[in-house]
Amino acid sequence: MDKKKLEVRLLLEAVYTLSGFDFRKYNQQSILRRVEHRMRINNIPTISRLTESIIYDEQLLKVLLNDFSINVTEMFRDPSFFRVFREHIVPQLHQLDKIRIWHAGCATGEEVYSMAILLQEEGLLGRTVMYATDMNEEVLKKAQEGAFPLHKMQAYTKNYMLAGGTEGFSQYYKTDNCYASFHPYLRENIIFAQHNLATDQSFQEFDIIICRNVLIYFTPELQNGVHDLFYNSLAQNGFLGLGDKETLQFTALATKYRTVNAAERIYQKKI
Repeated sequence: MDKKKLEVRLLLEAVYTLSGFDFRKYNQQSILRRVEHRMRINNIPTISRLTESIIYDEQLLKVLLNDFSINVTEMFRDPSFFRVFREHIVPQLHQLDKIRIWHAGCATGEEVYSMAILLQEEGLLGRTVMYATDMNEEVLKKAQEGAFPLHKMQAYTKNYMLAGGTEGFSQYYKTDNCYASFHPYLRENIIFAQHNLATDQSFQEFDIIICRNVLIYFTPELQNGVHDLFYNSLAQNGFLGLGDKETLQFTALATKYRTVNAAERIYQKKI
């Protein structure tokens, strides 16, 4: 076995033993990049030395866990996804008395607030409960605050308009010198909770599951396990939204969904 691969495997075993978080089935190249980044910052010469360090340094372990967490996101990310959702999924949601949405791997929450705004404009927010989950407690705290850097609002406004927004985007937040804080009514029906896709089970039945640009960091084996989780968590005729580099095409469950929009990776459970 390649010595570096062995070192990474032993590191992830230590992380799992110490923290309960299981990264052993994450994409190893992605993990290695994050490990090497942490080694450079902390001036640690080898992966084995990093493993030894996290055993005795609880704070370093916590920092490494944050390194492994995937927190890249933005409001109305890939605006065409939200436009298609508005045009093709929302009309079907109007037929439901109560709507349950799971944003899995929500990171700092930008996409959750984006969905809340979309549903508000479509008159559906009041009958919707959204579960926003992530394995990282630190990013969940930021998501709950609903405050994002002010300098990003120009780009987010452009995304909002491209996504088919019908109002002035600035009406949804107030600003100070540094942050745009979204109005509390947008998160009244959002439940933020810790959930690890690698190890945790289903906790509800959902009409919609959105997990975008998370599965690309998992091994095929773990991806299949997560797809089983999503399938079993979806109500009949429920919708699954994936990231633009993710697909159901090569999974064992591909035939159990119909494709709503191939370009935007939106699928509907058939069986």
